[in-house]
Amino acid sequence: MPHQRSTSTTAKLLYRPVGLASGILSGAIAGLLFKQLWKLATPSHTKDTPKALESEFPLREILLAAALQGAIYAMVKALVDRGGARAFEKTFGEWPGD
Repeated sequence: MPHQRSTSTTAKLLYRPVGLASGILSGAIAGLLFKQLWKLATPSHTKDTPKALESEFPLREILLAAALQGAIYAMVKALVDRGGARAFEKTFGEWPGD
């Protein structure tokens, strides 16, 4: 059973800028990671990732790219958010969520 962490309103307010910055950081990291993985997965294509309004890509490739991008973003965001919350707890002694 996980241990309970207490959260005060002050901790939540103090964490907001950290959460905002980590969201921006995780989006940038996820975007870079996705582009590199897409290049490895499709070496014969152009270096651009397929977008929904680009007619030269088949729908299945667009959907695959979107699913992969979403999964990478969710994973990176969870890792960055969790790391930021743990660092906040170590610094201020309170868990910023819940």
